[in-house]
Amino acid sequence: MFFITSIVLTFAFVSSVLAADVEHGEQIFTANCAACHSGGNNVIMPDKTLKKEALEEYEMKSVDAITYQVTNGKNSMPAFGGRLSETDIEDVANYVLSQADKGW
Repeated sequence: MFFITSIVLTFAFVSSVLAADVEHGEQIFTANCAACHSGGNNVIMPDKTLKKEALEEYEMKSVDAITYQVTNGKNSMPAFGGRLSETDIEDVANYVLSQADKGW
């Protein structure tokens, strides 16, 4: 019984992770983020890129961390919480992580 419960819970977790629409996230990124972050770079603060190593160094390599920063902004980055829906922001966060894992 424990084994079956574990499988069901694992499937539920994986399904929720896959619920993010990475293709939609790419569209939102292109329209709202690419001006400063094209190719995973950062034209304002060159050290703080969206590349895997920088995301890890600055403790930003999670959907929650990216979602928080996109929603609220930080330093020179404006807040997008009033412009984008929660779903848009979550999709962008998942897109950024997928691209960082691929190496942009």
